[in-house]
Amino acid sequence: MKGIHPKYKPVMISCVGCGTKFETRSTKGKDFTVDVCSPCHPFYTGRQKFVDSAGRVERFQKKWAAQAPKKDEKKAEVPAEVAAEKK
Repeated sequence: MKGIHPKYKPVMISCVGCGTKFETRSTKGKDFTVDVCSPCHPFYTGRQKFVDSAGRVERFQKKWAAQAPKKDEKKAEVPAEVAAEKK
């Protein structure tokens, strides 16, 4: 080999969500953090959890709450249109 491959070094990964720390190996060469790891990930735990970055979830909900018509309004409109078509 020509020595073109990076060194594979042991690193410590820490999770911001649950505080879990584990050791692995990486070419990055220094310790780093992750937002979600396997012990706290909703897919593995079965619990829903929002990881909100700078209020994005609230912004999304506010945006779509203003645009979405309510279910009661849709139900009120449908019978009036159907009644007009039948006449």
